[in-house]
Amino acid sequence: MVHVLSSRILLRPTDPERSRAFYGEQLGLSVYREFGTGPERGTVYFLGGGFLEVSGRSEGPSSPAARLWLQVGDVTAAAGELRARGVEIVRAPVREPWGLVEMWIADPDGTPIVLVEIPPDHPLRYRPGI
Repeated sequence: MVHVLSSRILLRPTDPERSRAFYGEQLGLSVYREFGTGPERGTVYFLGGGFLEVSGRSEGPSSPAARLWLQVGDVTAAAGELRARGVEIVRAPVREPWGLVEMWIADPDGTPIVLVEIPPDHPLRYRPGI
């Protein structure tokens, strides 16, 4: 078995500056580190227990198979904060049949981002008998 010590998601946006403005200013992610110089520099953001690196440049949008899943404490409050920062809510918060409250947004290249709230009674948070 491979022992993973750390991990990060790598994004190669079509417009790195626009993506840095989205993730850093609109989503409000904190910067872990930056490397390189100029518009092609890399920026690594804290992403809960992992990291999101925005670096390099892509000629086209990301794969439709790529998505980001971000757990937040209160998805309704997050929706209000994001709207105030100019982020378009693709789909308002909804309690899904599987019990999670999910809201969808997208980054400037169209990468889907789901913000998820885990209710107190959900099995991911509550485990009877434990």
